Amino acid sequence: MIRPSFKKKIVVVTGAASGIGASISRKFAQEGATIGMLDKDGKGVRAAATELVAAGMNAIGLPCDVSQEAQCTLAMREVIDRYGGIDVLVNNAGITQRSAFIETRLSVYREVMEVNFFGSLYCTKSAIDSLIERRGMIIIIESIAGLAPLLGRTAYCASKHALHGLFTSLRSEMRASGVHVMIVCPGFVKTNLQLRALDGDGRITAHPQSRVGKQDSPDRIAEAVYKGGLKQKKMLILSPIGKLTYWISRITPVLFERIMTRQLKEELMRNGFNTSPNE
Repeated sequence: MIRPSFKKKIVVVTGAASGIGASISRKFAQEGATIGMLDKDGKGVRAAATELVAAGMNAIGLPCDVSQEAQCTLAMREVIDRYGGIDVLVNNAGITQRSAFIETRLSVYREVMEVNFFGSLYCTKSAIDSLIERRGMIIIIESIAGLAPLLGRTAYCASKHALHGLFTSLRSEMRASGVHVMIVCPGFVKTNLQLRALDGDGRITAHPQSRVGKQDSPDRIAEAVYKGGLKQKKMLILSPIGKLTYWISRITPVLFERIMTRQLKEELMRNGFNTSPNE
């Protein structure tokens, strides 16, 4: 089934102050949706919403730290009370990490999981009754890291794999209710997220990002998400490298690990990663 449009629908986007979240908010607003923009950066998300309103679009910016269940519940309730319900929930808020496993504190794993996994869980739980009532849609901005391993990102990959398990399972449960679940797997995207990546001690890392292939733009991701939502896609893999990664990791996982390790390990070592206790 193809949706005619998202015009006049109520769309909630987390992590909406900048990057992919801001671009998704803008795209859906341009197409006539009303946007509830959520972000931990209250000042930033209000400014982003004000910019849309000044351009003649409908949006509200609400502060919300998705790692806090109570804040998620309160934000969803405010959107529902103001607009009458939620038609689309875009779980986009997230943080990343760049550090070797042997140098990463357990507290970093908890922090990444609280934002990336539990944040999406809390928001979905808070919105699910309205989504069922309105036969809506849940969109999860996951990652290729949710489908395949990635050297030096164990916390990030763990959180994205957890998201994949949660929302593929939820899709099966929601099928009879009319709620659609679309998982979006971008590759490397140029956003402020990379400037806030956690190091192994929990502070912002000084290690530069290592990557394979070109960086995509938030606007291109937003365009793909909108079109995928109209077509009610189940999963979007948004880059040639991502599609190659997906299929190689599925067909020959050992070969993929060797290729990925060979491509990233030298660069990681130059950037100060100690990926093996024997090196």
